[in-house]
Amino acid sequence: MSADGKISTKERVQVRISGEEDFRRVDELKCTADAIMVGVGTILADDPSLTVKAKGYPNPVRVVVDSLARTPPDAEILNKGEGKRIILVSENAPLERINALSENAEIVIVGTERVDLRAGLIELKRQGLNRLMVEGGGTLNWSLLKEGLVDEIYTFIGNLVIGGKNAPTLVDGDGFSKDDRFMPLELIDLERVGDGVLLRWRAEKV
Repeated sequence: MSADGKISTKERVQVRISGEEDFRRVDELKCTADAIMVGVGTILADDPSLTVKAKGYPNPVRVVVDSLARTPPDAEILNKGEGKRIILVSENAPLERINALSENAEIVIVGTERVDLRAGLIELKRQGLNRLMVEGGGTLNWSLLKEGLVDEIYTFIGNLVIGGKNAPTLVDGDGFSKDDRFMPLELIDLERVGDGVLLRWRAEKV
């Protein structure tokens, strides 16, 4: 994120916030993960492939949380690189979209109107996927945190300001209110990386 907590511009255009050293760190994290997950908003905005750059390492299983099966069949995540893909959808997802996506991904239906994240993670665990890395976006991050499904948070803070009241942040969604118990974090580690700083937090269960 930027120094003021933004992850892209107000137009939701991706901005280069960190440098090569941080890119290598993230790639190393991917190499240790059994699966990597994003929300469909990230797919539609950034079209990431989520592949591992390091040679000699297999791609983790790539997972998309997509209640209505809006992932484009030609998305990079479905067509670039080897490895298994899983798309979590709800019962509300149109059958024709599910059929189109099932050509390149395993479709798992969990939840009625929206994806039931807890049930989805249980299914991933059943498939032997024990270490999950989540790369956002802000709505998915919020949903996972709200349901107490996050163990650790890595936050890289870069040396620029983006601004904009409508620019997305690391955690969007509804947010906690003043009557809620806010999400407490325990600082595990602090490290300078290039011109930014990397914070590693343990998320306590609300």
